[in-house]
Amino acid sequence: MPFPPAFLDELAARNPIEEVVGQYVNLKRSGSNLFGLCPFHGEKTPSFSVAPDKGIYYCFGCHKGGGVINFEMEIEGLSYPDAVRALAQRVGMEVPDDEEYQSRYRKQERLWALSKEAARFFVSQLYAPAGAEGLRYAQSRGMSKGTLTRFGIGFAPNSWDSLCKAMRVKGYTDEELQGAGLVSVSQKNGNLYDRFRNRLMFPIIDVRGNVIGFGGRVMDDSTPKYLNSPETEIFNKRKNLFALNVAKKSKLGYLILVEGYMDAIALHQYGFDCAVASLGTSLTEEHATLLSRYTEQVVLIYDGDEAGQNATKRAIPMLEKAGLQVKVLQMRDAKDPDEFLKKFGADRFRLLLEESSNRVEYQLRAIQKKYDLSVDEDRVKFIGEAAELVSSLGSAVQREIYGNRVAEAGKISPEAMKIEVGKAYKRRMNREKRKQERIELAPAVAAQPKSRTIHYDNVKSAKAEEIVLAQCLTDPAMMDETENLRPEEFSSPLLGRVFDQLRQQSRQGLAPGIAGLTDFTGEEMAHIAGILQRNPGPVSEQALHDSIQVIRQLHDFKSASTDGTNDTLMEFYRKIQESKGIKA
Repeated sequence: MPFPPAFLDELAARNPIEEVVGQYVNLKRSGSNLFGLCPFHGEKTPSFSVAPDKGIYYCFGCHKGGGVINFEMEIEGLSYPDAVRALAQRVGMEVPDDEEYQSRYRKQERLWALSKEAARFFVSQLYAPAGAEGLRYAQSRGMSKGTLTRFGIGFAPNSWDSLCKAMRVKGYTDEELQGAGLVSVSQKNGNLYDRFRNRLMFPIIDVRGNVIGFGGRVMDDSTPKYLNSPETEIFNKRKNLFALNVAKKSKLGYLILVEGYMDAIALHQYGFDCAVASLGTSLTEEHATLLSRYTEQVVLIYDGDEAGQNATKRAIPMLEKAGLQVKVLQMRDAKDPDEFLKKFGADRFRLLLEESSNRVEYQLRAIQKKYDLSVDEDRVKFIGEAAELVSSLGSAVQREIYGNRVAEAGKISPEAMKIEVGKAYKRRMNREKRKQERIELAPAVAAQPKSRTIHYDNVKSAKAEEIVLAQCLTDPAMMDETENLRPEEFSSPLLGRVFDQLRQQSRQGLAPGIAGLTDFTGEEMAHIAGILQRNPGPVSEQALHDSIQVIRQLHDFKSASTDGTNDTLMEFYRKIQESKGIKA
């Protein structure tokens, strides 16, 4: 059962979009709208707008948009009902009964509660006789009692079913134990057994404070060395980072991204409370977006081996795409931050942080390592590859500074390097120009929606349909002028659905608005928000009536064409001529 339109209308009214968005984006007013840097993609010039009067947000760069519910879904990675519930909780509203939604949310709440109980069980075992080996190991790695407590570190006993038994006693079912990823099923007899055994346990906590999964470090030589929870209804390793629930409160002004739990924990213990780690997976775009909500700068500290360096190269463009400034710290005299801190202490590490290079310096060094600069052929290759990198930099000052460094390393004159960078820059600009020309030479393609999942079969009709929707969303009274227009006359099924729901809102005595639209995907809602932003013009009954006429004429023509008789087509053409004042 969907949420009642009246409830959604009040929910939007009590959660002004500028207030909700303002919790994540620094907004500045420009005219009737507010602008800021988009939280969903990297940019240096604000193209993210919020229109309080329309209740929408829209990014002219990445084309994401929608109403306040969609923003909550995108920014927090929530489902539609969960976003509704979060906004309702924000303003103290009761969520109407919805059996399907309530059932799913109750299941999630049970899994969160079960995971929290499991974390408590693991903590209790760490200080019990069964956890003696785990406690010794934690202490040998330099973890203080305060660190163990802060991160909720525990121990999974070397037993087949101790967690199973403890959680069953607390009333959790076998189905819930499987749903939380805490148990595995024996292929021999179908019995459940603990997934984590004889492991130091690290609870994974999301930014809202829910325990959503675990990582376990084995105490013997068995494999894998580190074992994470599987993907569950509450745990997605691509969308969460270890220790971000703590690091997001840091006052240091940046976040440190490392590879493992132990590195992150060691950094926190030595006073660097801004460290986070990925969860047994490579950095993802979701991780980068998540980081960009809490900082503007990330320091990457991956292992110095080939795998770590390749991971660094992959991570840099992802982080920059999310709008983050990237610095790279390369370890010296230690394989990872944990070892470095134990050897040299926090002050030396702080100096290392201050010396960390920006991503351009790091990438230039990586290119240089590929070539033997005492060999002329390698020097030419190095200069060519470095020129391509330098040509991609945004400012002429940056291109000159880094170009001079390459010239010095390659033992050529700054003037010669400037010529090489200029050539590479021109090639880059020509590629961009050709790309833009291809777009401009295909107006029908350019007129199509930005989303690949949305297509207009009849662009002319769809543009008229967009105007009708924009007029009605801008001034609800305009709905009265569309009484004779039917959703099935729309050439775009998507726009017809929007019009149908707006009409239903109006007939229920509600002001048609984007917040009341239901059962649309995120891309569809972004497209609808884009329609409002692309049609900001004043309300005009004439424009509305003209658009309705276009929609009807094109619909009638399509119907006549489908009918296939010459008489029908001739009658249609006659009516069009009469509407234009032309006598047949």
